[in-house]
Amino acid sequence: MSGKDGFYLEKKFTLSFILAFCLQTASALIWAGAAEARIKMLETEVSQVPPVNERLARLEEKVDFTRQTVLRIEKRLDAKP
Repeated sequence: MSGKDGFYLEKKFTLSFILAFCLQTASALIWAGAAEARIKMLETEVSQVPPVNERLARLEEKVDFTRQTVLRIEKRLDAKP
């Protein structure tokens, strides 16, 4: 270390370090591109599915109507001697 105390860092980059860094960067970019493609595909699928809230509200209305109809039928049946 030529008389220096403490931590010493050489400012040289080896070819293997540069290649490893480039490979990791390329891998990260490929992974990010694939993730973006999957996200776009999922967003497209979700946008094509009708909203569940609307369907649920319609079903609730139908159930309420059916319940009222059944109650009217029961009242008529109970009223008959």
